[in-house]
Amino acid sequence: MRRVLVANTKGGCGKTTLATNLAGYLAQLGHKIVLEDLDRQQSSASWLARRPAHVATVFNAEDLGKSALQKADWVIADSPGALSEKKISDAVAEADLVLVPIAPSAFDIGATQDFLALLAEEKAVRKHKTFVGLVGMRVMPRTHSAERLLTFMDESGFAVLSMLRSSQIYVTAAEEGLSIFELSNTLKEVDIAQWNPVTDWILQNS
Repeated sequence: MRRVLVANTKGGCGKTTLATNLAGYLAQLGHKIVLEDLDRQQSSASWLARRPAHVATVFNAEDLGKSALQKADWVIADSPGALSEKKISDAVAEADLVLVPIAPSAFDIGATQDFLALLAEEKAVRKHKTFVGLVGMRVMPRTHSAERLLTFMDESGFAVLSMLRSSQIYVTAAEEGLSIFELSNTLKEVDIAQWNPVTDWILQNS
């Protein structure tokens, strides 16, 4: 079982979007996927409740016992924004991979800078037992904010995976309980191409 922690102490940065789309992607590859919603808003759990029966199953961690959880191929943990340093440390120690979504605003970059500093000090990260990847979220290409975000990510010392554009396709997928990989919309190809570095990194580190 591999565990992916989607985390950032800044709220509203796209953690649930990243977690649900990753869960849907891995499920449609045939993996047994468990989505663990650790946020009190329960947005990921609501996505699961809307998920149609004809697509690949994503299990809710709340519905499984510990032994069943251990039999999963992947556990995707959607974490809350307000994590204490102790909870961050515990969550990172349990994870194989940490995905950090970052929105392109000065507020998000400032808050994420502090979070990345905490991650860099974690023993599991320093000893390369837990790997960290950064993903830009809701990025408008060829803008100053996108350039600032990319510069920040490049200078972080962590793997820079991709910049995902701001797109209505994510709203559509969320409303239907789907990932963008499961939509019939042909316009999704641009967005899937932006996901390829993320999914490649996930699978290469499995």
